[in-house]
Amino acid sequence: MMAVYPCNMACFLPLKRVQLRPVAQSRYIGRALRLYSTHLPNARLNISTDYSSTPILHHAPQSALANPELPANVQSSTTKRMNMFQAINDALTHALASDERVLLFGEDVSFGGVFRCSMNLATQFGSDRVFNTPLSEQGIVGFAIGCAAEGMKPVAEIQFADYVYPAFDQLVNEAAKFRYRSGGTGHHIGGLTVRMPCGGVGHGALYHSQSPESLFTHIPGLRVVMPRSPLQAKGLLLASIACNDPVIFMEPKALYRAAVEQVPTESYLLPLSKAEVLKEGEDLTLVSYGAPLYTCAAAMAAAEKDLGVKAELIDLRSIYPWDRTTVLESVKKTGRAVVVHESMTNAGVGAEVAATIQESAFLHLEAPVKRVAGWCTHMGLVYESFNVPDVTRVYDAIRETIDY
Repeated sequence: MMAVYPCNMACFLPLKRVQLRPVAQSRYIGRALRLYSTHLPNARLNISTDYSSTPILHHAPQSALANPELPANVQSSTTKRMNMFQAINDALTHALASDERVLLFGEDVSFGGVFRCSMNLATQFGSDRVFNTPLSEQGIVGFAIGCAAEGMKPVAEIQFADYVYPAFDQLVNEAAKFRYRSGGTGHHIGGLTVRMPCGGVGHGALYHSQSPESLFTHIPGLRVVMPRSPLQAKGLLLASIACNDPVIFMEPKALYRAAVEQVPTESYLLPLSKAEVLKEGEDLTLVSYGAPLYTCAAAMAAAEKDLGVKAELIDLRSIYPWDRTTVLESVKKTGRAVVVHESMTNAGVGAEVAATIQESAFLHLEAPVKRVAGWCTHMGLVYESFNVPDVTRVYDAIRETIDY
């Protein structure tokens, strides 16, 4: 059955320019033209992320190649400056070129996709391996499960994470249970990777800004991965395609073009289900993943300057199964924890992280675990930034946790 989406394409149509009369124009400018994304000249916290200087990204080849998780042959290779969609395209190129079992398909994929992640791949590898599908998420994932069951390694793209719900039954009742119900036969669909853009981008509204990752973290048999940067996206996507478990690979669409860094040109895998400590500290642990890591880094820098503390920043990367050991070791060292994510607070990833810390590190805590997350409401067309964690909210959580 074909899925029908309200406002599927209308939100991409150009707005008609309206000419206001001088009086109306003056009134409009005075009252409404100041958008939520603007800030006063003396604003200190909620200012735009400077992706050209943030320590989250590798701005020099030496820094990128020094990553200890990279294989030795990659550490001596070259790098190329890429944004995230280019790094994903590069990973898909390596996967298709190295294994003829890899297939790539989804809505508009052969044309490059909405975000250009599959650009030129159909031309390079042919329409038998990179192709468009009908507008049916249930059909896309169902077909991918069948391909994987026959030994192929399908990479299925859901055009937006908001559209994955028609395929939810296929993912939960088929993909996640396939190996378990196969018993000792050894039959599995481990070659399945389902990619989807997720999260807010400033104007996506109800059907283009959702962060549904926590829905999948409740399901045994699925892995859920979300990269923070181009280098991470390439290595984690290649690892997901090589993995013997079905993987939900969620790509923060706000970072597709914004996050730019040096990425090794060779093929490489980064470990799944392993968190990364981006910065070490001793007074507080910040845990996050995806786009909010940049918010956390900015809030942490301001808090360290103002409060004289040293915070530790952890990127979960794999949010199911997630790396409990790294997080608990950090919290036992610092005694304080703040968990940040863009999806709703209610039953979010942060709830599981906070509960685990309370169960396994309670006697080490100097303050309650704080969660900073999206409000429990639908995403509006305007004021989207009011709904997701900003630097001020994370800064306040750090301050309150330190002062507790």
